[in-house]
Amino acid sequence: MRRIKSKQDRTVETACPLDCPDSCSLSVTIGDGRVTNLDGSHRNPVTDGYICAKVRRFGERVESPLRILHPAMRIGPKGNAAFSRTTWDEAIDLVASRMREARDTWGGESILPFSYGGSNGLVTQDTIDARLFRRLGASRLARTVCAAPTSAAAQALYGTMPSVTYHDYPHAKLIVIWGANPSVSGIHLVPFIQEARKQGAKLVVVDPRVTPLARQADLHVPIAPGSDLAVALALHRHLFETGAADQAFLAAHTRGADRLRERAAEWTFERAASVAGVQPAMIGEFAELYASITPALVRCGWGLERNRNGGSAAAAILALPAVAGKFGVRGGGFAMSNSASWSINRTWIGEDEPATRIVNMNHLGRILTEEVTPPVKVLFVYNCNPVATVPHQNLIIKGLERQDLFTVVFDQVMTDTAAFADVVLPATTFLEAYDLARAYGPISLQMVQPVVDAAGESQSNPEVFGQLLTALGLDDDTGTQGELGTLIQVLDQLPGTIGDDLRNGRSPAPAFGLTPVQFVDVFPRTPDEKVDLLPEALERESRVGLYRYLPDPATARYPLALISPSSDRTISSTLGELPRPEIALVMHPLDSHARGLEEGASVRIFNDLGEVRCTLSIEPTVRPGTVVLPKGLWRSSTINHSTATALAPDALSDIGAGACFNDSRVQVERIVS
Repeated sequence: MRRIKSKQDRTVETACPLDCPDSCSLSVTIGDGRVTNLDGSHRNPVTDGYICAKVRRFGERVESPLRILHPAMRIGPKGNAAFSRTTWDEAIDLVASRMREARDTWGGESILPFSYGGSNGLVTQDTIDARLFRRLGASRLARTVCAAPTSAAAQALYGTMPSVTYHDYPHAKLIVIWGANPSVSGIHLVPFIQEARKQGAKLVVVDPRVTPLARQADLHVPIAPGSDLAVALALHRHLFETGAADQAFLAAHTRGADRLRERAAEWTFERAASVAGVQPAMIGEFAELYASITPALVRCGWGLERNRNGGSAAAAILALPAVAGKFGVRGGGFAMSNSASWSINRTWIGEDEPATRIVNMNHLGRILTEEVTPPVKVLFVYNCNPVATVPHQNLIIKGLERQDLFTVVFDQVMTDTAAFADVVLPATTFLEAYDLARAYGPISLQMVQPVVDAAGESQSNPEVFGQLLTALGLDDDTGTQGELGTLIQVLDQLPGTIGDDLRNGRSPAPAFGLTPVQFVDVFPRTPDEKVDLLPEALERESRVGLYRYLPDPATARYPLALISPSSDRTISSTLGELPRPEIALVMHPLDSHARGLEEGASVRIFNDLGEVRCTLSIEPTVRPGTVVLPKGLWRSSTINHSTATALAPDALSDIGAGACFNDSRVQVERIVS
């Protein structure tokens, strides 16, 4: 491993691109060519010198014994992670020849690029990689494992209107945290909420678990997973029926209010409470708080989308500030994602997508195991670890075990997916490469730069995909290849002065500023600048119609809802390789007592898709009828090397074709030795 030697420590400024709303600025201390300390810097005023414990440990990934340091080819059975070292030239030639063979024999759609890239910025995803797969005529991937239903709802209702940013939370007098847990995912929001509380703001948390913020809340509504839609519609009914709906705002700034009112009419507090598993009075108290307090801010998270009703639930929640007239004042409105605030179009790809087959990433197991035309013959996995993160884990593994499937995994460490690869390629981490990190909580865009040499023979995404373009004879003079060339190309094509600001170390800002007030500084980016409260596109997409509740999939055999929320250990599955305490299923005392289970018991969580074996933790922090395993677990974390995704159906949400992880319905029993 090549290292820059220095007798004195040096400190380098960079930024974190990992899949978190905050995008911290970082100060990294380097000694003898190694990361000796990783901390926050003050360049980003939102993160302001503080970082999460996850990223603080990222240097351990750089030096991990699981780090992929050179290209390698499989020498044993698929799944055994046995590989023989090879050279970059040999690896690129082999991958290119298998791609060429698949394209010439089966057509370009027999090649499936599989990536998500929530932890990748504007340089390391959808640049040269997109150019390569478009020119090959490969199958296209619908990246829907996260944020698809919420994004579809927000886009249909508001376009890409920026949302309330962290600095304006202290102006709110009521804050609703719905389906989010900032204490482990977006920690820099917490101090702003606490500041609002000091100034007298009320806090409502809607979550099946007692999260850290739920413990502090004035009202915690512990609803059943998948029932968010029912509760949101009950709030709408209350607003319309009690005269709390802002008719003047609705008339001036919205479409579809009457149709939304019709859909909400059947959802009394009593009916919503029966679905959500809470008392009607609790929903009534929630509705009264929201109707009566201004400014009121709803933080719409992503936990509420991970079920059959996810898109309609997101739409109903995002519609609340329009119906209640909560816009037009600082600290009022909604907060979700600000990733589209910059109006960046990836013009640097340089060509349109071909009209090839679209594969929903939640159906990876299906496309690899079912008879499809053409069959997938080459799978290229990068910026993603689908064995750990995509539904129906066992079906995915079955597909990866196919002897006629050639799988390439381009990653930093030997992931659960890499174990099944035919070729593994070593990728740089964000501490070893350039990127542009775009936050989606605050509005910020920062330069990421290498602070240490690339470990071993690892290379960046632009470098590797550029080599493949050349090996396949698909490169030309239309685009610059290589890491620095790609960075320059992206900077040159960013709108306005953003590229120049980043080059010169300045923090860019959109024309409307970093703390926009909705319906004052920013408006819906819809054709008529109005909120569409019942968009026809969503109505057509949903198989039952927008705002129509689909019932709980629980059965007598599988009565428990298994959810897999974000944890304080991983970002999705990134850093899942690091040591952690023993994994335990969290269960409410009423559920454990009914099954004769005690603390620390060895249990199996199972349904028709598979089973997970681990120990049991009995805690009242989760509502009865719901059990919890953390998101992002690696197979090594459990007794039988299966994780929560082994129990997750590959069914799709009502809107956005998103994942339905929280529709996992299971039973739990003691392991009998």
